Amino acid sequence: MAATKNLCAQIGLDLHQKISEAREQTGQTTSQYITSLLTEYFEMKENGGNEIMMNQKTRTMAFQIGETLFQRIKAHLERETARTGHKLTQREFVLGLIEDALDEAEREAREIEEKENAGRSA
Repeated sequence: MAATKNLCAQIGLDLHQKISEAREQTGQTTSQYITSLLTEYFEMKENGGNEIMMNQKTRTMAFQIGETLFQRIKAHLERETARTGHKLTQREFVLGLIEDALDEAEREAREIEEKENAGRSA
């Protein structure tokens, strides 16, 4: 067995709850789960942040935007990086927006479908 050392950190309650729920889903101990997360993080970092691309089939989307919008995005990324201490990339920002918009659209579609189904059974 490899030598080990304890790692302890104070984290916010919300983050702790997310970690606990995710860990429970894996069936791992806290030590196993945190080790797995940290290992994955450093592997991703060593691969230039391309872990997702290596593990999943990906497609490229490319489009042009106006200079004004580009500068607004750039300023936002700088503010968020300063606020959080984590460098927010253009890719992370745009993917987050797309995922949020799709989640909302899918939620609305489910609500419409539920209303239509309820109307049929009434």
